[in-house]
Amino acid sequence: MTTTETPAAPEIKRIHPARAIIVASIGNALEWFDLIIFGFLSVTISKLFFPSDNPTTAILLTFATFGISFLMRPLGGMFLGVYADRAGRMKALTVAATLMMIGTGMIAFMPTYESIGLLAPLGIVLARLIQGFSAGGEFASATAFLAEQSKEKRGFFASWQIASQGLTTLLASGCGVALSTYLTPEELEAWGWRLPFYFGMLIGPVALYIRLCVPETPEFQIAESTDDTTKTPLKETFTTQLSPLMRAIGITVLGTVSTYVILFIPTYAVRELDMLPAAAFTATLAVGVIQFSLSPAFGALGDRIGRTPIMLTAAVAMAVLVVPLYAWLVASPTAGTLLAVQIIFGVMLTAYFSSQPAFLSDLFPVRTRTTGMSMGYNIAVTLFGGFAPFIIASLIAMTGSKLAPALYVLFAALISAITLLKSRKFAQRKIAAA
Repeated sequence: MTTTETPAAPEIKRIHPARAIIVASIGNALEWFDLIIFGFLSVTISKLFFPSDNPTTAILLTFATFGISFLMRPLGGMFLGVYADRAGRMKALTVAATLMMIGTGMIAFMPTYESIGLLAPLGIVLARLIQGFSAGGEFASATAFLAEQSKEKRGFFASWQIASQGLTTLLASGCGVALSTYLTPEELEAWGWRLPFYFGMLIGPVALYIRLCVPETPEFQIAESTDDTTKTPLKETFTTQLSPLMRAIGITVLGTVSTYVILFIPTYAVRELDMLPAAAFTATLAVGVIQFSLSPAFGALGDRIGRTPIMLTAAVAMAVLVVPLYAWLVASPTAGTLLAVQIIFGVMLTAYFSSQPAFLSDLFPVRTRTTGMSMGYNIAVTLFGGFAPFIIASLIAMTGSKLAPALYVLFAALISAITLLKSRKFAQRKIAAA
């Protein structure tokens, strides 16, 4: 008599949950720090690399350079997202971190316009394009790595994607406070602005550690062992998952617009409200504290009561409150008012944004998860987020209204709230059909 042996279950290599969170958070924080510190130092960079007799023209050129990197985001998301779904999340994260280190290093050591003329702004643009390509794959790869650690606690794990961005805001704002407090304007322009970019190059050692010491996610290992992967994740995403992709774009709009409006606040407060740089950076620092400390709590709450109620409540609150908050700030442009506005706005943003990574992860299967999230996220970021500072500065220059940031956030909140309502109806119809 013969017997048929049941194939042994594949051995799954796991990383301790705390270690997974720490590794992903540090790498992600440094990745986004390298990307956004450029925006925090935009006033100084505009003088050194985009000199002009008109300060408004110089700052607009700097914001355009900030935004142009986002044109590379969908391309980076496509290549690195596909690579992550085919070769693994950790390999894609390593490539993204290495590219970010190269782009950041180029900015850190780039001679100014006074030294090499037009080659200086061209070099900055090239560095930003490399950074944009890297960031295009970072969000989805890091989110998939965190979300796939536990299905039951997906919201909690994935929320560390946002908590680490809060850590980025802390780092970047802390650099802004330190530089504006302890350096004279002359020292800042001469050499001080380069220091944050030197610090950002620490992402290189983190990338090496990830590559050598961190295993793939349990869900991806299972998918590989059961041959539930695909060699054409991009084709599948655009042929069989268009509805989830469109929902991913709509849901991302509010998160990305709010994030980059906060990034614009130091420049807005200094240029439009005549506030001191240290006060502006301190207020933004408060947002980083809120985002870092509250994101895991909101993520865990989403695991218990659902992500949609939390995100929808936050989106509606932003739509209702953002214009009155900015009107208050314009009418009373003090450090205390700015701090209060940023704290209120920071809580609403964190409630919405901390549930978004898990929500996006749930939209796509493992085989196309990183590609789907990459394309949905980066299309929204490119269209609505990356050029947000440029759009807002242009609107202020054209209309003379200092409420432009609030109106842009209101527009984004309406888009995302409508998408969430349609997503809830779609989910209800899907359950009813089953």
